[in-house]
Amino acid sequence: VHSVGGQQGLTNLYVRTVFADPTKRIWSGVVGFGLFEYASGLFLQFTNAENADPFVSVIHQDRSGRLWFGTQGGLVCKDKTGWKKFTTRDGLSADSVRAIADDAAGNLWIGTEGGGLNRLSNGQFTAFHKTNGLPGETINALLSDHDGVLWIGTDGGGLGRLEHGGFITCATTNGLLSDSILYLIEDTRSNLWMGSYVGLMRASKKSLNDFAAGKVDFIACRAFGKSDGLLTSECTKGSQPAACLARDGRLWFPTTKGLASVNPLDLTPNTNRPPVIIESVLVESQPQITNAFGARPQSITLPPGRERLEIQYTSLNFSAPDNVRFKYMLEPHQSRWFQAGNRRDAEYLKLPPGNYFFHVIAYNEDGVVNQSGATLAVIVLPAFWQKTSFRILVGVGLLAVIGGFIYFFATQRLQRELAVLKQREELEHERARIARDLHDQLGANLTQVSLLGELAEADKDQPDEVASYAQQICSTARETTHALDEIVWAINPSNDTLESLVNYACKYAQEYLELAGISHRFEVPAQLPAADIAPEVRHNVFLAFKESVNNVVKHAQATSVSIRLSLEPDTFTLHVEDNGRGLAGQPEKPGRNGLRNLRQRMEDVGGSFSIGPAAGRGTLVQLTAPLVKH
Repeated sequence: VHSVGGQQGLTNLYVRTVFADPTKRIWSGVVGFGLFEYASGLFLQFTNAENADPFVSVIHQDRSGRLWFGTQGGLVCKDKTGWKKFTTRDGLSADSVRAIADDAAGNLWIGTEGGGLNRLSNGQFTAFHKTNGLPGETINALLSDHDGVLWIGTDGGGLGRLEHGGFITCATTNGLLSDSILYLIEDTRSNLWMGSYVGLMRASKKSLNDFAAGKVDFIACRAFGKSDGLLTSECTKGSQPAACLARDGRLWFPTTKGLASVNPLDLTPNTNRPPVIIESVLVESQPQITNAFGARPQSITLPPGRERLEIQYTSLNFSAPDNVRFKYMLEPHQSRWFQAGNRRDAEYLKLPPGNYFFHVIAYNEDGVVNQSGATLAVIVLPAFWQKTSFRILVGVGLLAVIGGFIYFFATQRLQRELAVLKQREELEHERARIARDLHDQLGANLTQVSLLGELAEADKDQPDEVASYAQQICSTARETTHALDEIVWAINPSNDTLESLVNYACKYAQEYLELAGISHRFEVPAQLPAADIAPEVRHNVFLAFKESVNNVVKHAQATSVSIRLSLEPDTFTLHVEDNGRGLAGQPEKPGRNGLRNLRQRMEDVGGSFSIGPAAGRGTLVQLTAPLVKH
């Protein structure tokens, strides 16, 4: 080993990258001082303007012999014609160049820091980003293999694979140990080696290609760390060349604590399938099953309300226990295998009631899988509200409630329609009554007036006859006026109250009895209740009262009449009492239609009629009808 340093011209011993070209010229990038060439035992610094950037971390020679240098200030090329520098002004996506590779088609690939991947072809730059399928925007390493595939190591995005314009990403979810790939190299057995912060990774290109083709969903990746002889698991990054394949097939890897070397031919693959066991099962963090080695739990039952299930498993692989990879699935809750990596527990929250089947399998450090793995039946019992019978009962109850609402609203609608029809019927009945009253009273009176007028015209030469006719016409006109007043009062809705009925009836009785010369007395409460009376009730009660007063005047031969109003909670009664000759012990004589009509009229409106002897002598008529209080 021969050491070189400051005495040989190095201005800084922090050498970032070293490259030996086919002509045995040695190039090195020195931090802070740019590019140096080692010749004749001395380092000579290049200070030309094209290569003025002091930070050179990438040196690469393409198939045509051109040297390419990646710096923080752009991409530099040295060929037979001299030096040339490319920056963002020339189409480069970012000036900080982290990795360089070229392919058999003559394309130069440039990985940048934060600017994605660039392709230089025929003097034109083309940029690729995450929007194009690139795993990450910061590229740490590039490798173009003999099959025309470009492998891309990203910082945090995993391993990228570019073939025929299509990107495929391989990440920790697919079997890799880390998503930060620091450098790449291929050994003589078509294995891809990847440096990372957590150790070296080795994956066969066949496994990677099968994953890219969709043939498998898991990459067989072997991890190497301190347990395998490395002084540290952290590899270095930020320089190219990094890892080296020697002529004897040995691989050299830079780490943060020095170089590591391995001959892939000396690595014997582990062909043993790793045994898998379920160690314990926890429900709501409480152990339910603890597995002693050799015992295999068959099933676990979760009672209602216990929602958190944790299954802990492991593999008895003593050669490389930290490199065992697991995947599991809970059928039918999961339709695909979950890649668990080296995680050794599966957790489920709020599983629906039902029967499940948990299956976990393991891969050893060389990708050999134990397909049998370990299994566990999981039974989640339903709460009472989750049972089919309860749901049927709730469904029936819901349908009953909906049916009840439908019936209620339908009934209300029918009642409204019936009310409208009843109102129309009452209106038609009232119109018919008004027409009948107009015809019976006003029509007859007007006909009588017309006949009296014609008689007066015929006897105009007889003054006494004409005077008699005129007197009759006046009397008939007065009767017509009273009849018209009654009709108007009956049809006016503002009079549909007890107070209006009593006032109108007493007024009529007073005027009529005064004309007949009969003394009268009214007994009415000083304060009448606010009560409504239907128009038909009001009209019939008044006509019955009128008929009763008329009977007193015409038939009773009375000298005094007492009219009294009595009230009950839901009814009122008009009492008409006279001191006439009475009924001679017979409340109602056969053949007298007037009393029969009075009774019928009161019964038609839900009331009653009675007639009998008064307390002293004479007759007592009682008219009882319903009322509605506010």
